[in-house]
Amino acid sequence: MAVNRVPVLKRCRSLGLEPSYLGYDKKSNRQNLRAGKKVSEYGLQLREKQKAKFIYGVLEKPFRNYYEKADRMKGMTGENLMTMLERRLDNVVFRMGFARTRREARQIVGHKHILVNGKRVTIPSYLIKAGDVIEVKESAKSMQRYKDIVEVTGGRLVPEWMDVDIEGLKGTVKNLPTREMIDVPVNEMLIVELYSK
Repeated sequence: MAVNRVPVLKRCRSLGLEPSYLGYDKKSNRQNLRAGKKVSEYGLQLREKQKAKFIYGVLEKPFRNYYEKADRMKGMTGENLMTMLERRLDNVVFRMGFARTRREARQIVGHKHILVNGKRVTIPSYLIKAGDVIEVKESAKSMQRYKDIVEVTGGRLVPEWMDVDIEGLKGTVKNLPTREMIDVPVNEMLIVELYSK
């Protein structure tokens, strides 16, 4: 399995991203040396794609598959793509505050701690549907790890498309997110332009 081992702050700096979008509260004091250079149209499109891939922790081939699936769906391809990425189980676990970062959420899912509608799911890319109930399994709820996580994520804003009981480590997806509900700084139209060449 391919694993992204790029240092997070370094990658954020090169993409012009705030680390807070990934759940990190660190700041980088270094300046981006390429900040003033003119970027070509292709360079802009590529950067947007890399930003989306980096934020959601998706590699190139699965990302391309998401794009092709989004292209076949009704509606705007870019919006469909962002909604699909937002519906990934690891992202939903992160959004509900059961993990500090998306990478940690992916690990929690892989370690068999997450139940979807009462069934254990170990696939981070599993797509959540409206009405799904996501919770941390009973035997894991008492772990010190989750007490520490809740301490950190307790004050985090929960998106309007989900209901969360942070103390009980349980949440419900009320409806699927629309593009307006997704607070990710990605211009999905540039990604569509890049792939439709």
